[in-house]
Amino acid sequence: MGRCTIQLVTGPAGSGKSTYSHILQEHVLTLGPRNRRRIHVVNLDPAAEHFRYDVAFDIRELISVDDVMEELQLGPNGSLVYCMEYLLENMDWLEEHLDAYDDDEYLIIDCPGQIELYTHIPVMNKIIDQLRTWGYGENMVSVFVVDATFVTDPAKFISGSLLALSAMIARRNCKGRW
Repeated sequence: MGRCTIQLVTGPAGSGKSTYSHILQEHVLTLGPRNRRRIHVVNLDPAAEHFRYDVAFDIRELISVDDVMEELQLGPNGSLVYCMEYLLENMDWLEEHLDAYDDDEYLIIDCPGQIELYTHIPVMNKIIDQLRTWGYGENMVSVFVVDATFVTDPAKFISGSLLALSAMIARRNCKGRW
């Protein structure tokens, strides 16, 4: 079985990552017979609550922020970090799900929005490195989404651009290429 193509959808919380994922899924479905690939959306945000897209698989099957908050008495940010570190310790769960898709399929991975997971804590970098190790490096792309208001206000545009750049630089400073 070949490796599917993966699009990682990243960006700050509330920027529209899930909406983007939904719209892309809907668009591909409107292509009908012209579409050569099947598209699936994966939720990798353990704090997500509602989806407009059809979920192929969901990290909350493994662990969720609500469960961690209740069991470990952590706040929402600490719980999110804990969940993502738990995923790192249980990457076989992710590998098992990814192995179910062939090279003619396209996965959109809706990632968590806590920007510290990309810039301060190497959790997302380690997940991406593992995806490369599994052979997805040549078939993987990342999209950084910012809220539409960031392009209409010059100060917000600079802020959003610097945020995307800092996430990209943090990624580049880790082993491997991005």
